[in-house]
Amino acid sequence: MFTNRVRPRRGRLGAASVVCALLALTGCSSSSGSSSSTAPASTPPGTTASGAARIVIKDFLFSPASLTVAPGTVVTVVNEDKTPHTATDAEGKAFDTGTIAGGKSATFKAPATAGSYSYICSIHQYMKGTLTVR
Repeated sequence: MFTNRVRPRRGRLGAASVVCALLALTGCSSSSGSSSSTAPASTPPGTTASGAARIVIKDFLFSPASLTVAPGTVVTVVNEDKTPHTATDAEGKAFDTGTIAGGKSATFKAPATAGSYSYICSIHQYMKGTLTVR
């Protein structure tokens, strides 16, 4: 006849603790005897690692809402919405992407003249952003 005995739960927590401790120690070791850590360079909002400027349209918003670039910088506008949008200079003819279909992108060249340029989506004029050229 078999009897059900409850076995004590030994070793599970202890083994997990040992594994965690070993992982922590190996993460701290260095074969050269010295360690140096270089934090990855952070990319400013609105730029890519290559330094190109980028505006993303998502949920009917421009991100970043304010972007600063050098004169003549090529700005890529990515439309992550399903709805078409534009990025159009609100006060003049300094730049206009034309209609960007959902899931597509377009580029424009930042004006050569320094200043602050308000822009909108000409289809959804409540969408607003600012491009500063310095």
